[in-house]
Amino acid sequence: MKEIKVPELAESITEGTIAEWLVNVGDKVEKGDAIVELETDKVNVEVNADASGVITEIVAGEGEDVEVGDVIAKVDESGKGAAPEASEAPKAEPTSTQSTNTEKEEVAKQPEPEQAANPSQGPVATPAARKRARELGIDLSEIYPKDPLGRIRPEDIELAAREKVENSKKAAKKEEPKSSAKTEFDKPVERIKMSRRRQTIAKRLVEAQQSAAMLTTFNEVDMTAVMKLRNERKDEFAEKHGIKLGFMSFFTKAVIGALKDFPLLNAEIQDDEIVMKKFYDIGMAVSTEDGLVVPVVRDADRLGFAGIEQEIADLAKKARNNELSLKDLQGGSFTITNGGIFGSLLSTPILNTPQVGILGMHKIQKRAMVMPDDTIQVRPMMYLALSYDHRIIDGREAVQFLTRVKELLEDPFDLLLEG
Repeated sequence: MKEIKVPELAESITEGTIAEWLVNVGDKVEKGDAIVELETDKVNVEVNADASGVITEIVAGEGEDVEVGDVIAKVDESGKGAAPEASEAPKAEPTSTQSTNTEKEEVAKQPEPEQAANPSQGPVATPAARKRARELGIDLSEIYPKDPLGRIRPEDIELAAREKVENSKKAAKKEEPKSSAKTEFDKPVERIKMSRRRQTIAKRLVEAQQSAAMLTTFNEVDMTAVMKLRNERKDEFAEKHGIKLGFMSFFTKAVIGALKDFPLLNAEIQDDEIVMKKFYDIGMAVSTEDGLVVPVVRDADRLGFAGIEQEIADLAKKARNNELSLKDLQGGSFTITNGGIFGSLLSTPILNTPQVGILGMHKIQKRAMVMPDDTIQVRPMMYLALSYDHRIIDGREAVQFLTRVKELLEDPFDLLLEG
């Protein structure tokens, strides 16, 4: 009988939830066949059978949480496919002879009568141990001494006290969510268990706000030049590269140009060090039915407009089809999120820690603007938001970074030349 266990998934992933079993008990599988889909906090991964045979038992059901190394199924390599009761020898009740022998072994392990404590006299403890037990409120009868003669020593008391405190903390943690989760309502409600990914998103967002000194600065960009250039080149671009020219490639190029001028926005904090990244892996926030994911466009500075658009399209498709791999999500030095596709006019994006900067795009809206010559013109405007970690980025740098992004977008011909 071969046990199928949860394999090592990634360095940062130690547990998951059984999303869907792809096989049933009695099904024959070959080594390498996908047998179960596991939902982790980042992506869904398939676990493959590491042996050929017949599935005889499914240990963990759908919706159950499992950790790396847990047994989730059993395979009969002989291919007979017997039921668990038949394939595994039942544990027989010990015979009287076995029971007697076992009892003798247990007795043999116990201290000799003359060495053991006399039950009528209570636990045997040193004076120092008795004193410490009184101070900490520890019952000597509940102590299991390590001394071979059964004597309770002060270190046994200290250990029992620590265990008592730890058990109290665990009990408090267990009771805390129950009290908040059982809020009663006068009107009908529906309780839906959060998916593992949604739980992780919630946890990471709270951690970002608690661990970083997050601040947001705003500006607005006139999209006239970008829209004009895009309209002029989009047909030629699509015919040449086989993909549409969108706005994201312009913003990605503008962000990279600004990051080169203000490299602290492309860094992160590790303990008491600032890690300056010499690469530009740009995360693109994508909304899916299961929650927000941030796949990464690798080495975006080395890609042209077509390369960036193709990468974004491929990652978005994989995200919608739930086909993102861990490699697609790991790393990243800076993130761009576009709430404008949902109609957001203004927002304050939350950092994708450990990154220290995130740019928020918003809806393009026509507004009356006063031009340098004091004329009033209707212009397509977009609000930009930059959230940053104030621990290493000063307000001046943040404002200048956002201003640089604005300048590059309002004069996009430099971006085309660089691309």
